[in-house]
Amino acid sequence: MTKSIHQGQNQIKNYQKALRLFWGKVYRDGGKTLYSLQQFGPSKPDWINVEHVFPMAWVIKDLIKRKKCYDRRDCRKKSRRFNLIESDLHNLYPSRRDLNMLRSSYRFGIIKGEIRLFPKFDFEINSKYHLIEPAPASQGEIARCMFYMADAYDLKLFSKQAKTLAYWNKIDQPSKEEKRRNDLIEDLQGTRNLFIDSPEKIVNVKTV
Repeated sequence: MTKSIHQGQNQIKNYQKALRLFWGKVYRDGGKTLYSLQQFGPSKPDWINVEHVFPMAWVIKDLIKRKKCYDRRDCRKKSRRFNLIESDLHNLYPSRRDLNMLRSSYRFGIIKGEIRLFPKFDFEINSKYHLIEPAPASQGEIARCMFYMADAYDLKLFSKQAKTLAYWNKIDQPSKEEKRRNDLIEDLQGTRNLFIDSPEKIVNVKTV
């Protein structure tokens, strides 16, 4: 069994605090949305909200299966682990509200053809197979985030999706902005995504 290289964060203990740090520190001067790659300034537009790249629905499903809680509100009340996972800044990204809603808890993967509900954005969705294909410029960052969360919190990544994410990690290397974000989040919550520092480490991540 491959040993984890990350430990989950334990400094941000609720999601409301995470949101304050997210907008007040990580994106204080603005930034770029994850899926539509749109720039925004210090004043957050109403059409932007926060996306959990590793879906909380997957985490809740696992906790329900282990009879730890029965929905999101209950998990927040009863599970310290859930609160730490939900509040991990490495998993939080600015997103268009409409694209975030469409993504739901769909898996990331390759979609044949160009199935775009929003022609201006390279964001493909296949509702039949619950699949999302983001723009190439976001794929590596998404992959490193997904692998970080799986590694840090012992969450499941199925092998087919993991192979696609590993490929995205290889062809879309960490950007200057991704590295800046990683450094700042380390200052805020005491952990960093080591896959951004060394993308080659992803080959050792556990999958099921």
